[in-house]
Amino acid sequence: MRNIDELIPNFETYLKSEIMQIANRSPIGLYQPVADALTFGGKRIRPALLLHSASLFSDNTDPFLPAAMAIEIFHNFTLLHDDIMDNADIRRGKPAIHKLYGQNSAILSGDAMSIMAYQYLAGCRSTHFNELVALFSKTAVEVCEGQQHDMEFETRNDVTIDEYIEMIRLKTAVLIAASLKIGAILANAKPSEAQLLYDFGIYTGLAFQLQDDWLDTFGDEATFGKKIGGDILENKKTYLMLKARALSSKSSSAELDRWLSASLYDPDEKIAAVTAIFSESGAGEATRQQMNHYHDKAVETLSKLEICTENKAGLTAFAGKVLSRKA
Repeated sequence: MRNIDELIPNFETYLKSEIMQIANRSPIGLYQPVADALTFGGKRIRPALLLHSASLFSDNTDPFLPAAMAIEIFHNFTLLHDDIMDNADIRRGKPAIHKLYGQNSAILSGDAMSIMAYQYLAGCRSTHFNELVALFSKTAVEVCEGQQHDMEFETRNDVTIDEYIEMIRLKTAVLIAASLKIGAILANAKPSEAQLLYDFGIYTGLAFQLQDDWLDTFGDEATFGKKIGGDILENKKTYLMLKARALSSKSSSAELDRWLSASLYDPDEKIAAVTAIFSESGAGEATRQQMNHYHDKAVETLSKLEICTENKAGLTAFAGKVLSRKA
């Protein structure tokens, strides 16, 4: 049984071959941004999870590489469009695609990526194709729903923590969960086994996004790969923000509201002031505690999967790494 990290080089070899073919397609103005978006790094977590999930039930995961590619290209499509909507300049330490090629080209290339994902999924030639397409389509729509909620939250002052958790479930967790379930389906796992892996992915995905939000404020910019404080400047209603409003004193809460409503401000000053409120209120620690809660739920769910403990070790380790990651 290979661990998750050992599956990434095999996928990277396949990915590089596919990127070369994509970059040679015409028109180059459509496909070069796609190739660059896929080349600019990333942890390849979702395709690795798909292949690892499949490896729990099959000795050979090579036939499932196109499905892993489908997940990776769809994920990068969402990042490409997210960067446009967030007006983000940097992605993974490099200029965002819309900064390199212009907004119109980036939008069109992202559209192409979303369609290409289905082409790769079809390349698996699975007897479960209808089930896979239904799951992939449901997940794709849910990701869009999550993004829409996220944008709407920026102009609302009454967002609840439950609403936030549902938003990140849709925007982040469902794609991680679907990666695991698709791998299981492709390898002919029992429906109950595939569902347990999906549920494990939901809990792990929630912890993953909470850590991402935490790193956006408290992380190291050089390691994180994008500018620290972006969520604060965008007035995003993250778990940090919502807990800070709930835990802050009246004076700190009033200061937080002032920064959220300000139209003219120095970006660095706003980031520093809001970060200080997050720390002083205990919101940072509360976010870490919630991450630990979802980690424990993920491990509990995984324990119900009736395969040997050794084979589950890779997923257990992955859930643990989510809590300690720096990028």
